[in-house]
Amino acid sequence: MKTRFRSTPLLTREQNLDAGVEAFQKQAWTSAYSHLSAADREAGVAPEHLVRLAQAALLLGKESEGADMLARAHQEFLESQQIHSAVRCAFWLGFTALTNNETAKAGGWLARANRLLEGESDCVERGYLLLADGYRAVRSGDPGTAYGVFLEAAAAGKRFADKDLMAIALQGQGRALIRQGKVTDGLTLLDEAMVSVMAGEVSALTAGGVYCSVLEACGEVYDLRRAHEWTFALKRWCESQPDLVPYRGHCLVRRAEVLQLRGSWRDALEEARRACEWLSEPPGKSALGAAHYQLGEVQRLRGNLSEAGKAYERANQLRPNLGPGLARLRLAQKHVDAAMSLIVRMAEEVREPPRRALVLDAYVEIALAADNHAAAQKASDELAALVSDYEVPLLRALALRSAGGVLLAKGDARGALADLRQSWNLWCELPVPYEAARVRCLIAEACSKLGDEDNAILELSAARETFEQLGAAADLACVRAMLLKLKSQDGGPLTGREVEVLRLVASGMTNRRIAAALNISEKTVARHMSNIFTKLDLASRTAATAYAYDHGLL
Repeated sequence: MKTRFRSTPLLTREQNLDAGVEAFQKQAWTSAYSHLSAADREAGVAPEHLVRLAQAALLLGKESEGADMLARAHQEFLESQQIHSAVRCAFWLGFTALTNNETAKAGGWLARANRLLEGESDCVERGYLLLADGYRAVRSGDPGTAYGVFLEAAAAGKRFADKDLMAIALQGQGRALIRQGKVTDGLTLLDEAMVSVMAGEVSALTAGGVYCSVLEACGEVYDLRRAHEWTFALKRWCESQPDLVPYRGHCLVRRAEVLQLRGSWRDALEEARRACEWLSEPPGKSALGAAHYQLGEVQRLRGNLSEAGKAYERANQLRPNLGPGLARLRLAQKHVDAAMSLIVRMAEEVREPPRRALVLDAYVEIALAADNHAAAQKASDELAALVSDYEVPLLRALALRSAGGVLLAKGDARGALADLRQSWNLWCELPVPYEAARVRCLIAEACSKLGDEDNAILELSAARETFEQLGAAADLACVRAMLLKLKSQDGGPLTGREVEVLRLVASGMTNRRIAAALNISEKTVARHMSNIFTKLDLASRTAATAYAYDHGLL
């Protein structure tokens, strides 16, 4: 007997419209887009529904289609003399174009919005247009003016009880203060903006924009605690709307950064790969370059230099000068001259203070590797001056490490040790285990130069343990070589000849073979063995062999 299937009846225009509005209110963007599109195809929809359709399209990553819908809504609002609604559409078209660096398109839409408001009394739309002015001021390098403009926009949002305008203006104020070096005050305002977002008081588009802006700010000032907190909040927000597209890739990039710094490299690698995949479709996402750069960073730290090179190359194609990763890769590959050329060029081009701090930190490391102490000193001095204007522990940790590294290279081990200890404490407080372990290697070098071999070995052993846990292959090989060198110099109370004899005993040679190898008599070998047993309080050749292994004498 055949089973008969009943086809699902097609919905009427009114049913699709009602279902679309309901889905929009529930933030089910795919369903909202599908139903509203169906209603629009059948007989068109009112401009307020076109705005909903545009927002659903944008939240699904359909940016071009969303812009077209907003433009249609703008025209229909104009035809029905709903000027303020038409201005609101024009603003969003212009502001979105501005953030996408489409300056001509942005200028056209924003000019139209301002013209439509000529002769109008105070209204909330004027507050929205101020946001574009503030954004332009930030772009032009005038954060002071930007702050004043955003402050005025926030006042308009408060007058008209517009939560979206208030949230955007607050995050604009916060970002402007951070650019002026007032990091603590700026972050406080960003936290306030996030209160509205977390409470669900703003639209999804505004919420996503504020999330991304706050995370970018945390990245600018390397506030790991806030970055960790808000990244996971964004992750939860995205997961509550499974079909949401624009912010998910951004979330993955920031998560990868935080996980890398916190020492979860395997998870960071996975998140960076997912970010690259997510942002590749559809193409053209601005964060894709950052995703590939982050992938390169994790691969380099894990010692996968070939894979890191490919990731950095792709990142540079999409967005140059994201960071000094490629220069550090060339240094790891022992191409010191190439590393120096790269970091010099980057230092000439990157002027934005927080990003420049990372470049200067790499500059010091590479210049020291090239034995260019003067260049290292100059970069270290600039880094210290730059950091003094920012209340950021991570940047201070960088500056102290660079200063300590330069002092160490110049022979001032005692002065270096003071700076390096402070740097290590800051890395531990953040916490950033990899950088803390790197500083321990420099502390070990300073201790060794001061004749404190015991503490040097302790510091290197602790660094080795961290590198092993992280999977930092290149650093692990380096620290093992440093340990071997230190321990091979530690023969304890033995003379140089006794150390030679002990090494040969540990390699399994008899007294006769040792005598032949050292061109001495067996009787002399026996006397050396007696001295070794006495000095080290050992009872057998087996115990002597174990001592040689424990002290790295082989």
